[in-house]
Amino acid sequence: MARKAQRFSLKERISSWKNNRRARDKRIQAIRNWNWVAIAKVVAVICFLAASGAFLRYAEGYVKTAAPMEEGGLKLVNVPDWAKSDLRNRVAAFAGGIRFPLTDKTASFVAGNLASMSWLTDVKVHVTHDSVLVAARWRKPIIMIDIKETASKIYVDEDLVVMDYMPMPHLPIVEAKGVSLNIVPLLGQTFDEGDVRAAVDLAMVLNQADAMYAPKTPLLEQIASIDVVNYKGRKNAQREHIVLNTKGRSQIIWGAEVGEYAKSVEASDQEKIAALYGYYKEVGSFADAKYIDVRPPQKGIHLPIERKR
Repeated sequence: MARKAQRFSLKERISSWKNNRRARDKRIQAIRNWNWVAIAKVVAVICFLAASGAFLRYAEGYVKTAAPMEEGGLKLVNVPDWAKSDLRNRVAAFAGGIRFPLTDKTASFVAGNLASMSWLTDVKVHVTHDSVLVAARWRKPIIMIDIKETASKIYVDEDLVVMDYMPMPHLPIVEAKGVSLNIVPLLGQTFDEGDVRAAVDLAMVLNQADAMYAPKTPLLEQIASIDVVNYKGRKNAQREHIVLNTKGRSQIIWGAEVGEYAKSVEASDQEKIAALYGYYKEVGSFADAKYIDVRPPQKGIHLPIERKR
């Protein structure tokens, strides 16, 4: 059976339209009465929370990036120019390697290993976030001593500390001959004052004179050895105490120990230096001289002398 369409009168339609309009006006009025300040606060809180989450993710990534490395390299700080790569490598070997865990224990471990390294003193080790820093005072060899009984060589620094030998051709290190070796100190220990001190003192005087008078062609490079066999006249009180042997087999008769010239009535140390370097500057080498005596207490250049000894 067909359903009849419902019909509305004009009056009913007008009444329905008015009712719909009133409902719409009520909704609009309700929206206008909302607490927009509260809504704005809620939106602000939501935005803040979202931004905080993003920041925390970024910060987490940054912390992971900046966190200390698990291992770091060994770095030697304030190394003198004369300490070349072979010596630096030896220091690294004593330290225990070139890479270490970046922990507090590493500092004491490396410092303990380097305590037996005769070339270093006053060792300080500091572990940073990416490396192990080693600072120390480097001992510079002044003389070399050849120990024939053990077929070995040692170095001695200005403080008479014994150091293990390794070739150092770029340094003007002279051999000390005639040294009394009744007791040879262990590496890192010191010689007693005596003939070793006399050889070291004279080598240092010549080093200083080279820096002042012959920096480009050091006189010390012409010297093969410092002979202290007659230190303080222990073999023969009438003979010179110290003799310099040149690489050309000439002999420079130095005489008394540094600072002891007055006791032997010799030229002062300054006069001896002036005489020696005056001759060296004028002639350029010691090849033509058999002996050069700088002991006479007079100023000026002492020319080579020929005499039987």
